[in-house]
Amino acid sequence: MMLKIANHPIYKYALPEGHRFPMVKYELLPKVLLESSICTPDNFFEPQRVAPALILKVHGENYYNKLVSLSLDSKEIRKIGFPLRQELVDRSHYIIGGTIQGCEFALQNGVGMNIAGGTHHAFKDHGEAFCLLNDQAIAAHYLLDTKKASKILIIDLDVHQGNGTAMLFEENPNVFTFSMHGAKNYPFKKQRSDLDIGLENDTQDALYLEILKNTLPKLVTKVKPDFIFYLSGVDILASDKLGKLGCSLEGCMQRDRFVFESCKQANIPVQVSMGGGYSKDIDVILEAHKNTFKAAQEVFFSKRF
Repeated sequence: MMLKIANHPIYKYALPEGHRFPMVKYELLPKVLLESSICTPDNFFEPQRVAPALILKVHGENYYNKLVSLSLDSKEIRKIGFPLRQELVDRSHYIIGGTIQGCEFALQNGVGMNIAGGTHHAFKDHGEAFCLLNDQAIAAHYLLDTKKASKILIIDLDVHQGNGTAMLFEENPNVFTFSMHGAKNYPFKKQRSDLDIGLENDTQDALYLEILKNTLPKLVTKVKPDFIFYLSGVDILASDKLGKLGCSLEGCMQRDRFVFESCKQANIPVQVSMGGGYSKDIDVILEAHKNTFKAAQEVFFSKRF
């Protein structure tokens, strides 16, 4: 058994000047994991491009066709926040492939991870906020359709509410969506998850972890999932430019460890996508994401660093 992590050369696709910052972590994070000995080259796999038929289980055909033909209008492109380019569209397909293959590894080993993903602002018929296609939503449909899961819990701990994910599953009784996020963060018009917890500005480690620890075990008992998706955004940090919470690196790592321990103790496989992280200092972003992989190695594979 081994931690398996999806990573593809296209993940580090460089956007034009002015749009590169959110993307640079995808180039640097694998190097950091290797240099810190948290991972070896054997931990990484290069995912395959996902087939359109799987995407169309979640996204509308009209939107998808416009996306892949690069024919979205200017308003639709502004919502996404990136210039629309072929490389970006291709990248989204490989991210979804990585999340789906990560699910397969999770079923075998308890956990599977993706260096990228967590595109929870992608709706059925449009993208938003750097999200083109919703990787974990598509992977959830894959698991249900192939009978590899019958009840799914999505744990979204990004600082931004998973509005696209919430709407995609609002009428699906087989998927329970849980989002704990900044109440006053984007999106300013929230959708309704099955459970939303909006946190006040500057919420710090002690309260954040208290709420999570009082919520998640009860939720697992109530929902009885046989598969969990975890969106582990590190934009809950006090240093994050796009977040309004007040957590520390240590608090963020404790959060990840608690989620992993909860999954392992309940014997529920979990797929992990990275989500957001926008601290001004790239080293802080990398440290926070590194800690997520470190916690997975320690909890699931008894490794110590």
